[in-house]
Amino acid sequence: MLISSDTARRFGWNQDGLSDSLGRSGSLEVRLARGPREIWRAQRLRYRVFYEEMSAKPDVVSRMFRRDADRYDAACDHLLVIDHAARGRFGGIKPKVVGTYRLMREGAVAKLGGFYTQAEFDLSGMISHHPGLRFLELGRSCVLKPYRTKKTVELLWRGIWAYVRHHRIDAMFGCASFDGTDPEALALPLSFLHHHARAEKEWFAAARPERHVSMAQLPIEQVDAKAALRQMPPLIKGYLRLGARFGSGAVIDKQFGTIDVLVIVPVSFIDRRYLDYLSDDCERCAA
Repeated sequence: MLISSDTARRFGWNQDGLSDSLGRSGSLEVRLARGPREIWRAQRLRYRVFYEEMSAKPDVVSRMFRRDADRYDAACDHLLVIDHAARGRFGGIKPKVVGTYRLMREGAVAKLGGFYTQAEFDLSGMISHHPGLRFLELGRSCVLKPYRTKKTVELLWRGIWAYVRHHRIDAMFGCASFDGTDPEALALPLSFLHHHARAEKEWFAAARPERHVSMAQLPIEQVDAKAALRQMPPLIKGYLRLGARFGSGAVIDKQFGTIDVLVIVPVSFIDRRYLDYLSDDCERCAA
């Protein structure tokens, strides 16, 4: 149930009843975007990371406004990491958005015809096997290069966990990406995920047939686990530490210059000790 904006301001909540601040570490704070202007700042950060630093190809509108934006943004919540000690062009303190995650609950799906992830992966079997569970899609995650530290990543996860607890989410999923579009160049990490971390039974989901690229590039006996983990992007290694499983098959995203894999994180799979650790700073944030 939504609460009034006056009540929200009085108690430091957003209008969904969730505490406005979800965690703090030094000058860094994690919280939800407070309106269109802050969503715009998250989109500018995404453009800077995806299009200027990485190899994504912007369309005319994205290039003109220097924003990574799509039709899903308005239906999602946007998690932000803000550096309150950042300095502006002229040396004064100017808080800056340095990290973001896009969070999409099932309630928004009916308006949009499906989750963003469903353009690449068939989730129908996984979702139909769990009719009573609440799902949350995680997407569009990025962190400004100087802030890609353990502290920033942990802040993002503290924010996600507070959000998950507040909305009683049972399972999270979303696309995670490897930079590059050549599966052979990523044979080792893709094969590791296929052989050692694949979702099975009621959590099974696969890339859409017309986009499916095999992740089993190497037989299991040729997969060196330590070498494979060294090639994993930090985000995917973080998901593995959480106990995530991965869908069958990958998808080449030519616009973003990536190979995408499907991450599936049932809350029941996450190590209780890690959840307790995340909860330490979130008790006042989750209702």
